[in-house]
This record gives sequence, C-alpha cells and structure tokens, in this order.
Amino acid sequence: MKKLVLVIGLLLLSSAAFAQDPLVVNAKTLRLKFENARVRVLEATLKPGEKENLHSHPSYLFYVIDGGKVRNHSVDGKVSEAEFKAGDVIYRDPLTHWSENIGTTTIHLILVELKEK
Repeated sequence: MKKLVLVIGLLLLSSAAFAQDPLVVNAKTLRLKFENARVRVLEATLKPGEKENLHSHPSYLFYVIDGGKVRNHSVDGKVSEAEFKAGDVIYRDPLTHWSENIGTTTIHLILVELKEK
C-alpha cells in the first residue's frame, strides 16, 4: 500500500513538473496576442461547459473582458470556484492547473505572463 501511495505521489509531481504550455494544450481556447523577452500576452475565451487541459503559468495577471463563473483545479487536488466580473484585474503567482467554465456566459480574458530576467 505504501508503494502505491508513493507511485501516485510521484505521478502527480511529474505531471506538474511536465505540465505543458497553455498555448499548446489549450489551442482551442487561447491565442497569442504579443510576446517579447519580458512578457507574453494571451487572449482566452472559455465557453459555458468548456474545460481546459492541465497547463502551467509563470507569475501572471489577467484582465476580465467578459466575466463568468469558473472552477479551478490545482495539481495538489484543491478545487476553488470564483466569479469574474468585467473589469477585474487579478494577479497570480506561478501555478499548474486547469479550469472549467461552470457558468452560463462565455468568459473572455487577457492574460499577461511575466517572464523572468
């Protein structure tokens, strides 16, 4: 039993370590708007009921164009829900997660990922 728990733990850690670029794994919901040596700007659109694939972000912030209800899933099993409102600006430290739109409106965001020097 201890070996099984260890294997599951290692699998979770490895999936977090190798989580993919959101532009690659979520090409249906994300578009690259701008990129340089300091930032990457993404446009995200998540329709009602749509789910993202597991991915990672460096430190980033996002601006809500059109809000809605979202459920976030982190690799450590934590689940949280939030409601975004148009005009909100939210900062997040680096994370590996996937999200789903649990509301009735299309969520539209602009994300600015910060690159390390």
